[in-house]
Amino acid sequence: MKRTILVVDDDRLNLMMAQKLLAEDYHVAAVNSGELALRYLGKNCPDLILLDIQMPDMDGFEVMKKIQENGQWRKIPVIFLTADRTEQTEEECFKLGAVDYIGKPFVPAIMMQRVHRTIELEGYRRSLEQMVEQQLQRITQLQQDIIFSMANLIESRDGTTGEHVKRTSGYVNLLVEKMQEQGLYTEQLTHDYVNYMRKAAPLHDIGKIAIPDAVLQKPGKLTKEEHEMIQIHAEEGGRLIRENMSRIAEQEFVEIACDMAACHHEKWAGGGYPRGLKGEEIPLSARILAIADVFDALVSERQYKKGMSLEQAFAIMEDERGKSFEPKLLDVFVAAEDELRQLMKEYEAA
Repeated sequence: MKRTILVVDDDRLNLMMAQKLLAEDYHVAAVNSGELALRYLGKNCPDLILLDIQMPDMDGFEVMKKIQENGQWRKIPVIFLTADRTEQTEEECFKLGAVDYIGKPFVPAIMMQRVHRTIELEGYRRSLEQMVEQQLQRITQLQQDIIFSMANLIESRDGTTGEHVKRTSGYVNLLVEKMQEQGLYTEQLTHDYVNYMRKAAPLHDIGKIAIPDAVLQKPGKLTKEEHEMIQIHAEEGGRLIRENMSRIAEQEFVEIACDMAACHHEKWAGGGYPRGLKGEEIPLSARILAIADVFDALVSERQYKKGMSLEQAFAIMEDERGKSFEPKLLDVFVAAEDELRQLMKEYEAA
């Protein structure tokens, strides 16, 4: 398949010469102004741009600045065409992001050589970029598989199934989507923050690894000492994540995972554990997880209880509005009743 080259030059003779030289090996699009070049780029993505500097109305440097401001266009290599071969002009060309420049009048052999070389290097760059992206996707999937495996192992110790982490993650996703729709915490809920929070949600109870089986699997009511022992899992979870993942995961992910593990039992009005935080002292990720985690605990069947209906769970959680849960987040969650019912049906059928 032939590559496409956009040639931008206000001189008709130069356009004809460039087309004649390049047409055998490439598809050539030719325009005679910067404005037409930008209009072309709005609908097409050439593999290379040959850009004249000295043009009326909008010169090549102005066009190049527009190209660099656009996330897609800036990936296209640009070779400047110029009769001005001064050191200052050459420096400005490369400063603006050009990969090369060709002097006028064109020397056919030199022009073809530089075009061929640039197209070839761009092909290598794209191939490498694709290989890196594929490798990154494999690594990311492997990390997520390890996270789910660890979370499932922990959950199985206290008599729940590994499906708990999947359900909780699903409820977190739904709540975050609804928050974004309503414009809540837009500054904090960046793309990366949301992505890391979704990945970290399954690790929230990893600290249970430090709790004896006899306590985790006890079918009856816990003693005061046993309840205090269970509470250790929050602080322990944060510690385990920080100590074991800091060197293998992005720092922001580690911070969010630590927050979710350590703080998801804190309460909006205070009185939670392990630190007794309240209000916005509690990290946003943990406030979101707290709602999803409690909801799943209420509606799911465990070895020591039957699952509640959605209405029963809502009634209990509404009673904790402003106490355990941040009011506006709980309101958003409860308002998503139809989507929650659908998720519950999907989890039951799985």
